[in-house]
Amino acid sequence: MMRWAVILAGLALTGCATVETSEVPTRVHVIEEKLPPTKSFSRSSPTPASRSNANIADDFVSLHFALEGGAQLPVFTRFETPITVRLTGAPTPSMQRDLTRLLNRLRNEAGINISQISEGSANITIEAVSQEQIHEVLPQAACFVVPNSSSFEEYRRDRRKQKSSWSRLRSRERLGIFIPYDVSPQEKRDCLHEEIAQALGPLNDLYHLPDSVFNDDNIHTVLTGFDMLILRTAYSPELRSSMTREQVEAALPGILSLLNPRGDTLPAQQVSETPREWINAIQRSLRPSRGTQRRQRDAQLAARIGKEQGWTDHRRAYPYYVMGRMGQFDNPQEAFRNYQIALQYLRATPGTEVHQAYITTQTAAFALAQGKGPEVLPELNKAIDVMTRAENASQLATLLLLKSEALNQAGRTAQARSVRLDSLAWARYGFGSETVVRSLMQDVAEGPSNNNRGG
Repeated sequence: MMRWAVILAGLALTGCATVETSEVPTRVHVIEEKLPPTKSFSRSSPTPASRSNANIADDFVSLHFALEGGAQLPVFTRFETPITVRLTGAPTPSMQRDLTRLLNRLRNEAGINISQISEGSANITIEAVSQEQIHEVLPQAACFVVPNSSSFEEYRRDRRKQKSSWSRLRSRERLGIFIPYDVSPQEKRDCLHEEIAQALGPLNDLYHLPDSVFNDDNIHTVLTGFDMLILRTAYSPELRSSMTREQVEAALPGILSLLNPRGDTLPAQQVSETPREWINAIQRSLRPSRGTQRRQRDAQLAARIGKEQGWTDHRRAYPYYVMGRMGQFDNPQEAFRNYQIALQYLRATPGTEVHQAYITTQTAAFALAQGKGPEVLPELNKAIDVMTRAENASQLATLLLLKSEALNQAGRTAQARSVRLDSLAWARYGFGSETVVRSLMQDVAEGPSNNNRGG
């Protein structure tokens, strides 16, 4: 059973990594022909924003008047005309499908006049390039958006010029988005959501947001109800480019009362700023190149800062989740303890169901390793529902694989086989076919009868 814990932990880690394309054995190609078709999401069901309009107004200002590195922006900017989008480079079919879905959501949920064109000059040009090209200019970036460029070559040529500076922007007219084509379908979709959202609106990320893609914790991978409210607010007729912070602050109460009347009935909550020291420690803890011991010390520093700040929200939980992920191979019991600490804070924080579901993918593997799979089936089913609503195929595939083994432990082998095949269908979208081949295919080919060997 420990074999399953290692496979599942590795599979969960792969969801945060780059999928590399490489040659695979002939036997694997034969097995792949028997796989179920790739699954993808067709319907969105975002949860509406559930905080006070006073808090949302503060978040709006913080998101629009600063960059991620902390630099302040002098004025509000947005597009002032109907927005056109063009997809160029070497896009995959899944990229076009996910772009179409996203543009429909932006029109219907955020009320933005945005459409795709097939030729000519566009306000937003999305170019599908290779990971290698992206890492040549931004080694740590998965994908990115820049002002005043319509091609990767143009940006590479002009990236040190003033035209590429966000702080000098006074209105948005032409932006470039660069997304790798050689990653999993889900990674491309996640990039589309985050970069198009930033092209349209906020340029900042805030760690205190529990329900937003505008948060570097990457818990949410598609635009949420809160995100759509922020974008709808940004394109309300009461706002315009070049407004000052004070002018925007004065207009926001009336705009939010109209767009989100429920928010006027909710009491404002006191939210503390996230210190730069905590952000830096977290970011260092997530860099594999730093080595495990140094990353552990960084995560421990973030945990201490969270305690000193008196936090009890998801920010207090996050360093423990990071420590759990780092230690799950070398010290499983300590990792499990860190996950339990994280859950303690998350369960006391409304709106953190997705955060909790991430931890379920780890704690359930511990239960399976101890032969307690049937006991965690209700928890797995809850997490599966959460990740389905969150449209996170990589985590959904992992949870379904865990459920399959839990069912197998309960003697429900036929149902286990069905759930395992469902996991593969989602894994092909969430991880990319190479990762599916390497992590899952052999177990499916062998069937459930061999899943208990070595335990």
